Amino acid sequence: MKFKRIFLLIIEGIGVGEASDALTYSDSGVNTLKHVLDNNNLVLPNLSKLGFLSTLNMSENNNVTADYTIARPNNYGKDDLSNYYELFGIANLNEFKDFSKLQTFPVELIENLEQITNYRIIGNRILNDKNEIINELGERHLNYGSLILYSTSNSTIEISAHEDIIPISKLFEYAEKIRKFTEKDTRFTVSRVIARSFNGYKKGEFKFTDEKTFISNVPNCYTKEIIKQNKEVISIGNFQDYLSKEAVTKIIKASSSNINTINKLIDIIDKKFEGLCITSFTELKEAGSKKDINKYSYLLEELDVEIPLLLNKLDKDDLLIITSDTGIDLMKNEVGNTRENVPVIVYSRNLTESTILPILDTKSDIAATIADNFDIDNYTTFGKSFLDKLK
Repeated sequence: MKFKRIFLLIIEGIGVGEASDALTYSDSGVNTLKHVLDNNNLVLPNLSKLGFLSTLNMSENNNVTADYTIARPNNYGKDDLSNYYELFGIANLNEFKDFSKLQTFPVELIENLEQITNYRIIGNRILNDKNEIINELGERHLNYGSLILYSTSNSTIEISAHEDIIPISKLFEYAEKIRKFTEKDTRFTVSRVIARSFNGYKKGEFKFTDEKTFISNVPNCYTKEIIKQNKEVISIGNFQDYLSKEAVTKIIKASSSNINTINKLIDIIDKKFEGLCITSFTELKEAGSKKDINKYSYLLEELDVEIPLLLNKLDKDDLLIITSDTGIDLMKNEVGNTRENVPVIVYSRNLTESTILPILDTKSDIAATIADNFDIDNYTTFGKSFLDKLK
């Protein structure tokens, strides 16, 4: 069965149980969704009807209207880039440095960054919320002139400066230089370097104004092969933060809000096109990184309410795939992602049977399935298509 349009929804930060190698990552016992459900009585009727909750124990459910399974992580590392690479069929052979357990960056790295930028480094912290650092250090930064360094993810170096202190173009230039440095010095090779400018003049008023992500060695992606067929590859959200802009035909910016993102998605569904639409929902992961279980629960219920509208908009020859990039267990003390299996929901009006699909050995099986649908056989992906399992 082939589909004219595929809508891939990546709801970031939903894990459904520890991966087989979780112990290697000090993540034994993690289970993002279960631990949220244990702490809050969530009402998720629409996601449940798609088999979402059934992925927790891979139980059979006769009331489900979609195919469902789980996907195991296979790429090395649990940082955001490694997870997105795997979702798009790209093997990660590099070991990205993870500073989250250190709580600070190494002295040797600080010295090199000060030499690269000619600015004194302040901050040097691993934290949950990027807004926290500018409100804490913004006034000091303005008074003395400096560069704020921090990380809010497993494998990132993040720098920020006030627009009056370092112009945005110069800040981005520093970030690119830092990225090149980390590629050469394997002690500090991270998945991403992120630069953010901000404005405001006192605590409580500082706000980020612009942001750019610099990625190491952006690889090819099967979506380029879809584009060669004169089909669309539309990105809503932050796909381009992980893969090149050349991998899509259209980029639609969306705020981190679930509702804003779903509205952008529905606008695209209403348009006539053939190809792939990739939508990233980031708000859940943001709540997870702040360990805000009540906000996380609210956002999940908020998303559930929007599901019927989304399904009703789909045509018969559309395929909807809902998955996640990684877990982010709110019950774990450490900041960052957790090594977990992720849910995979597959829905189409053309599917006559709803079934439990075989467990996917890698999230790249999703990439292989999409590539298979568009008859892409000249692209190497380490996943296996499950397109023939859809009935």
